Amino acid sequence: MKEQTVGEYKQVIEACKDIFLKKTKDYGTAWRILRLPSITDQIFIKAKRIQSIQNKGNQKVVDDIAGEFIGIINYCVIALIQMELGEDEPFEVAVETLEPLYDEKVESTFNLLMDKNHDYGEAWRDMRVSSMTDIILMKLLRVKQIEDNQGQTIISEGIDANYQDMINYAVFCLILMKFSKS
Repeated sequence: MKEQTVGEYKQVIEACKDIFLKKTKDYGTAWRILRLPSITDQIFIKAKRIQSIQNKGNQKVVDDIAGEFIGIINYCVIALIQMELGEDEPFEVAVETLEPLYDEKVESTFNLLMDKNHDYGEAWRDMRVSSMTDIILMKLLRVKQIEDNQGQTIISEGIDANYQDMINYAVFCLILMKFSKS
């Protein structure tokens, strides 16, 4: 993978992590109350808003699209952490405990990207942000179906792989949006 991509990816993730940690300091781990389908729906709301703004060409709420992609990334990381912690872990989790979990989920997602980028090249660089938004929504519909099937799949990858793919697509969108302007 190109060094440029590694640097851009890490830059985006660092910004996402910074927001995640600051919000955790502000709100604690209130998100621990959410079941996985609720987290999936939070991500769905963000992706649908992005698609709606892309289709209409304007927006009425000030929050920008980049912020929504950051939210998608952080909610996907939250989902992966929630899957690991489960319901038996304490509701409140210290920032010092969460930060390494965040890093671990992002690192395994980045490793998945490296493997896929090896096979596909940098094909995502030639894609449209709107197409990647649609792919994120498709993956959300897949996750919802898997959740409705109590997590069972016959041949398909599981929920965690879909969350990881959504993280990577959202990172790609942020890279394309940021670096295409410079």
